[in-house]
Amino acid sequence: MLAKINSSALNGIDGFIVEAEVDISNALPSFEIVGLPDAAVKESKERIRSAIKNTGLHMPSKKIVVNLAPASVKKAGALYDLPVSVAILIASDQIKAVGSNQYILLGELALDGSLRPVRGILPMVISAYQNGFKKVILPVQNVNEAAIIEGMEVYGAETLIQVAKHLSGEAPIKKTETQSKDLFSQRSEYPFDFADVKGLESIKRALEIAAAGGHNVGMSGPPGSGKTMLAKRIPGILPDLSFEEALEATKIHSISGLLREDTPMITTRPFRSPHHTVSAIGLSGGGVNPKPGEVSLAHNGVLFLDELPEFRRDALEILRQPLEDREITITRTGGTSTYPCNFMLIAAYNPCPCGYLGDSTHECHCTDGQIAKYMGRISGPLLDRIDILVNVPAASFDELESKKSGESSAEIRKRVNKARQIQLERYKGTNIFSNSRLTPELMEKYCTLDEKGSAILKFAYEKLGLSGRAYNRILKVARTIADLDGCENITANHISEAISYRNNSTDKL
Repeated sequence: MLAKINSSALNGIDGFIVEAEVDISNALPSFEIVGLPDAAVKESKERIRSAIKNTGLHMPSKKIVVNLAPASVKKAGALYDLPVSVAILIASDQIKAVGSNQYILLGELALDGSLRPVRGILPMVISAYQNGFKKVILPVQNVNEAAIIEGMEVYGAETLIQVAKHLSGEAPIKKTETQSKDLFSQRSEYPFDFADVKGLESIKRALEIAAAGGHNVGMSGPPGSGKTMLAKRIPGILPDLSFEEALEATKIHSISGLLREDTPMITTRPFRSPHHTVSAIGLSGGGVNPKPGEVSLAHNGVLFLDELPEFRRDALEILRQPLEDREITITRTGGTSTYPCNFMLIAAYNPCPCGYLGDSTHECHCTDGQIAKYMGRISGPLLDRIDILVNVPAASFDELESKKSGESSAEIRKRVNKARQIQLERYKGTNIFSNSRLTPELMEKYCTLDEKGSAILKFAYEKLGLSGRAYNRILKVARTIADLDGCENITANHISEAISYRNNSTDKL
């Protein structure tokens, strides 16, 4: 007898429908799974056999063939345990499932028949809903994540027998209520505040500009000057996440298995800070079964690279394409996956190996060759993709002793939100949401300079030996400064301030 149960799978951050077909025939007992299964799927045979037996049901002593369609796409993970086992029970007439074709089933089985959670639930449930399915049965630990989707009936089960009784109508499972609006409204405050930062007003100004326009930032300075402290507070001044941005970030974290049961939705902008020993694959994503890397986990948030020259050269060079395209494509034998990575890069580094080059309180003992070798680890093309470069000086004793609190992140975020709203209105209908993403056509329209501003930029371009990309980034930063000032046109003062954020010693390396 033939039975079919619908399930789902992942391709990048999107899901697609998988049909688990089971045929049971009178032949020598065997159990085969076809349809490009990976090792985890192949091993499901033993889990399914034990789960059915220990549930009190009967595993047919016949020839069982399972096909996971479409057969041309590789299937990975243990999430097919539940749909395959239910299809076997239906095909062997052990349960009479009414309307089972209306459901999507997802879940891993333990040997005793209980269900274990799986990752990637959110994108798979979204795909199911978009394909016309309105009901999903999955492990009870995954229900909060699935219940984000409005209009989807979510049923959380603890055991295989509970699923069987629900489908047969013997003991229906209680439906979980949708909670997306409640989860999104309960967004938590970011724990780090700019009010804690003493002094460094010019650096705070640069970071406010970066947040307002979505610009990348490089911070150079001696050890202990506050670079990491500043970087950790940047998400707190970025514009609030929209529901669509939160959903997209949650999908990526769901695929990576980083969502906790009590926090099924990402409601604050991600902040990722990988150690400098991270591999190229760890940063970009990939693996035998491709999964998102740090650049994608930072999507709609901040990627902070502390001690930038200490990162492996091949890992850093991987950043060049994602910084331009805002997505990364991973190609492996099993297929191709594309992940979004629209992040704000914050890089921090010392000016020399000892860290005290140019510091007024410590003497630098590094030779010119050592300094050149150290900073040479950061390639020119990568630096060219950083819009704002600033030197972070060590705070003075008086600044540290001051009892006066700095401006709070909430106050800075108000100005950032206002500037971003100007940009959203200006670029409405263009798929551009911040000045950092301006195309050449839009730059020609919205980044025009008067005669004085043009003369200043020309002098800086020739004096600093800037590249064409650096020239464009100065214009984009100037556009953001003008937006913060509420000015329709870029003035000479705006262009001068933007140039000051490129006039950094590292820009000439």
